[in-house]
Amino acid sequence: MSDETPICSAKGCRAEAVWVLAWNNPKIHTPERRKTWLACEEHREHLSQFLGVRGFLKDVVLLKEWEESR
Repeated sequence: MSDETPICSAKGCRAEAVWVLAWNNPKIHTPERRKTWLACEEHREHLSQFLGVRGFLKDVVLLKEWEESR
């Protein structure tokens, strides 16, 4: 992996990211604002659940597709 390789946002994980979890906290962000966490295959579900139970998760997209849409 190069220094430019996206890394999973899960604590302690150094795996290459495959997914983008787009989210916002409606108490502090405008509705259109999207913060992002990156996730490897192993942590995608865990991070999605973490954001989902708080009502923050807006979308889960493959990193490749996210980059192509920007």
